[in-house]
Amino acid sequence: MIESGTHDGTLLLSRADIAELLTLDDCIEAVEAAFRDYSLGKSLGTGILHMDAPNGEFHIKAGGLHEPSLYFALKANAGFFNNAARFGLPNIQGLILLYNAENGYPLAVMDSLGITGKRTGAATAVAAKYLARPDSKTAAIVGCGTQGRVQLRSLTRVLPVETAYAYSIVEGEAEQYASEMSSELGIEVTAAHTLQSALYECDVCVTCTPARSFFLKEDIVQPGTFVSAVGADSPDKQELDPKLLANNTLVVDLLEQCVDVGELHHALSAGIMVEADVHAELGAVVAGVADGRTRGNEITIFDSTGTALQDTAATILAYERATQSGVGRQFDFGNTS
Repeated sequence: MIESGTHDGTLLLSRADIAELLTLDDCIEAVEAAFRDYSLGKSLGTGILHMDAPNGEFHIKAGGLHEPSLYFALKANAGFFNNAARFGLPNIQGLILLYNAENGYPLAVMDSLGITGKRTGAATAVAAKYLARPDSKTAAIVGCGTQGRVQLRSLTRVLPVETAYAYSIVEGEAEQYASEMSSELGIEVTAAHTLQSALYECDVCVTCTPARSFFLKEDIVQPGTFVSAVGADSPDKQELDPKLLANNTLVVDLLEQCVDVGELHHALSAGIMVEADVHAELGAVVAGVADGRTRGNEITIFDSTGTALQDTAATILAYERATQSGVGRQFDFGNTS
């Protein structure tokens, strides 16, 4: 917990520091609380800004939470999806700035990669807890990169997943994923040769790709499936057929954000949905203000655009643990008196 007068320098936390400080289970708990608090009006709100670049994109997300002190966090992430092949760099890179929201003092600067990955998986886990069938045993992961790994790990934290199917359009990626994740999680993971075969018997499907046009159509999604659409975190990305959203139960992370960025954005643009057709925001479901899944054969969909709530919750946790354990190093930007 911070004190409003504290100004001992700004804490710098590296990617390795974040990995040491923050577990996936921590993130799931923190993200669930953040969505609940937002729904109950216990936040400063959120903001998002997107900007395209010749070979990629930038997005800025900002928000504040009471934890129980008042914090504000701002994340600036770059998404350049040819980085790994061209430069040997991560496709997603960025920084998070954390402030004392009582006096504006910059408390910490930290690498965003580990936080972004875990908090994204955490949101799917929270949504699955309320929107998937509790006995869901089979998952399909579409997109077998770093985030695909986090997503499957996250699902196993909240559901009794025993088998998974992995699908990727990148040659050999699904096979490598299946081998690695089977070994890591101790469950049966199989590479699927077609998208339809991956979804045929699944209870839960996560799409986490940089696709620019939809590939998941309603006719291959089985009744009772929970779908978490993770990839559409900018206006030009899309994974789900708008008809799939329009004809089933849609829960969004933040309505205001999904209107401009997420899968909902495309359904609205196509004229087949209006905002009132959205069942609820995730926070309202977590807080018990809105229902989650109500019947076994219901197809439930989570439009996960990635929110500042998630970033802020995980960042606060990392910062407070760092100050308690002495991880990281202090840097004086000249703000001290």
